[in-house]
Amino acid sequence: MPLFWRIFALNAVVLGAATALLLWAPVTVSVPVLFTEALVLLGGLAVMLVANAVLLHVGLAPLDRLSRRMATVDLLRPGQRLPVAGQGGVSQLISAFNDMLARLEAERAASSTRALSAQEAERRRIAQELHDEVGQSLTAVLLELIRAADRVDDPELRADLHHAQETTRESLDEVRRLARRLRPGVLEDLGLIPALTALATDLSTHTGLAILHQFQPGLPALDEQTELVIYRVAQEGLTNVARHAEATRVEISLRHNDTVVSLRIRDDGRGLGLAHEGAGIRGMRERALLVGASLELGAAPTGGAEVNLVVPLNRDGG
Repeated sequence: MPLFWRIFALNAVVLGAATALLLWAPVTVSVPVLFTEALVLLGGLAVMLVANAVLLHVGLAPLDRLSRRMATVDLLRPGQRLPVAGQGGVSQLISAFNDMLARLEAERAASSTRALSAQEAERRRIAQELHDEVGQSLTAVLLELIRAADRVDDPELRADLHHAQETTRESLDEVRRLARRLRPGVLEDLGLIPALTALATDLSTHTGLAILHQFQPGLPALDEQTELVIYRVAQEGLTNVARHAEATRVEISLRHNDTVVSLRIRDDGRGLGLAHEGAGIRGMRERALLVGASLELGAAPTGGAEVNLVVPLNRDGG
């Protein structure tokens, strides 16, 4: 039923009931109106208004649900659909909204795939330049400093050259670390579990966090994109803990069964609180969508935050 006729029918029911009461109720109206008659009329008007409000609230409830969903829908949380009941204009409107959400989610997934692929390609290019250009230049500077220190007789100058050597060596290590973060070569060469182990070890060394990792052996074969998504989500999750959680202990685990691979990161920090999701978490959600995974963030039993990524294995290519 179109919305116009739905509202018309609801009002018609109220007015018809009021007319029937006036026809058969033993009530008369005098001129001038008596006080008791005015009370009866005002009471009848109040009943009509209340009945009309209740019926309109029931009749327009689907539109209220639609407006609330439109205000809160998030394309990074797919599958948010409204139930369609019956026929008519309201049901057609809800169906059209659900179809629009499906198209927007598909377009968002396609655009995210292109954007993240371009981002990974750019990371690979920058990492290669850091390794080949900056890394080689720093290595050459380090070798020159070592040779210069060997030829110098002045102890103070030799000490300065040794200090410069250490500074250059630290800079070279930092460049290599940045290159590894941009392009996880160990992921391509050795696989997901060694890459996650290296990530946890490197972050623990540079931040002082106690990172405990439990990786179930026998991980099923995963495609390159799925492994990269799991690695990047773990990288972003651990980085967020190091930067914002004020935690002292982090647990990261990777488990699997016949249907899913699950990544969990749990810390003992200050938790998520009422903080809004930043670009890092939004990026994690976008990556999860690429492989049809679900990403949930919540409170950990230890009092901090917990990130759970669940990747299905029954996808094509997974």
